[in-house]
Amino acid sequence: MEEALPVGNTAFSTSVFSVDVAGVGCHPNPVTCVVRGRRGPLSVVGQGQSITGDIVIIRPGVEHHIICGEGGLSAMYLDGARWISPGTLAERLEGRLGELALAGMKLDSDAQRELRERLNHGQDRLPRKMSAVLADLAAEPMARMNQNELAKRLGLERTQALRLFKDSTGMTFRQFKRWTGLQHAARLIVAGALVRTAAMDAGFADTAHLTRTFKHSFGLTPSQAIAGLPTIGGG
Repeated sequence: MEEALPVGNTAFSTSVFSVDVAGVGCHPNPVTCVVRGRRGPLSVVGQGQSITGDIVIIRPGVEHHIICGEGGLSAMYLDGARWISPGTLAERLEGRLGELALAGMKLDSDAQRELRERLNHGQDRLPRKMSAVLADLAAEPMARMNQNELAKRLGLERTQALRLFKDSTGMTFRQFKRWTGLQHAARLIVAGALVRTAAMDAGFADTAHLTRTFKHSFGLTPSQAIAGLPTIGGG
């Protein structure tokens, strides 16, 4: 059996973005997301639930919108992090988890790692070969890795490789590649790139394709995010 690594030590990426908006439109997060109001509490609303707090963790794949006050919000996307409370839209993070989330949003990699380990209860393991695949996908969003290459690198039949990938990441191979490209595009936009340049560099067909995917995943269009760029920070 292949040696496995704790998920907290893998190549899963963590992205942090901040934007000065009064709220974020309805959307499902592709991955587990932690949000905080930059100058006060915010509310996450969806599925007949409303959770208000200074720092809130949101379940992936569930439609919701966010209401925030002056200063907007910061969001930290935790690729590969497991959701531990089925049926709930979101939960407030307090105590040590809240401290780790706040430090993680300030790009403290040790805090991000510990937060992942605590959310996963230290139980999940990721095969080393899978960790290497994820590292390569994160480093090169434009990499043309296909399903057959994935299977070859994992030493599995294609269907088995795709099943292992979804079990390991919570996303299909195609979804994960699209999400990785979207994060890359968002970082480029934060850094001042034109939307059309970000779309091309991240592998999207055109600006319209990126705009649709961006709004579906973040609840904002690129132009709405750019409007908050004076107070945006990313990592």
